[in-house]
Amino acid sequence: MNARFMKMAKRDVLRPEYKREELGSGVRGKYYEAYHKGTNLVLLSPEVAAVFPTEEAVNEALRSLIEVAKRSTGQTTR
Repeated sequence: MNARFMKMAKRDVLRPEYKREELGSGVRGKYYEAYHKGTNLVLLSPEVAAVFPTEEAVNEALRSLIEVAKRSTGQTTR
């Protein structure tokens, strides 16, 4: 570790306006199960995110797009 990092580490203290007892207790492993299952995070562009108010709206739009794609590439029957 370099000297600059060590100086920063020494200054890394809780600000006076924050009281440790007001922050509550931390819970070890709170997100372990979800992390272990795995998540799929997708970042949307701001203009795309503005169109979809909720994650369910995004999922619904993608599901309908999948259906359209399946129908348009599927085999036709005679």
